[in-house]
Amino acid sequence: MQNIGSKLFGVVVIGLLATLVYVTVFSDGLGKAPEVMVTNNQGEEIALNKPKKPVLVNFWATSCPSCIQEMPDMAKMKQELGDRFELIAISMEYDPQEQVQKFVQANPYPFVFVMDKDGKIAKSFGDVLLTPTSFLIAPNGKIVYKQVGELHFADVTERIKQMSPQF
Repeated sequence: MQNIGSKLFGVVVIGLLATLVYVTVFSDGLGKAPEVMVTNNQGEEIALNKPKKPVLVNFWATSCPSCIQEMPDMAKMKQELGDRFELIAISMEYDPQEQVQKFVQANPYPFVFVMDKDGKIAKSFGDVLLTPTSFLIAPNGKIVYKQVGELHFADVTERIKQMSPQF
């Protein structure tokens, strides 16, 4: 009887491992990033569905206290990891353009700011409505992390390091 139990346990473990391998290697996980082009601070175009390195996309608003609160930590992460990834902060369509520009000028963070003037970028990411909402996109264009609310910086930092070991 004990032999059957251990064999059954082994089959279950193998099944779980096979499922884990399939999900991490073959499935789309959280899906593919949308076909959106943004321009970084060097004037280079970045295709979010085909980035050359990991990209962290953060939807934010000047009226969002959590968004403003996490920006210094995002800047610190960008400074620590440098060129291992791109960080793109996308302001929401409802955020007044002048207010966003004032904020960006007053806070020269080391990442890219993009204004979603018509809401198309937020819509292309599944109709983002809540801020902050963040997506981590792998170099293969797959979304590997999504967070509604403040980022879990340790998790995101570790994933970026795993996806960019060459740096």
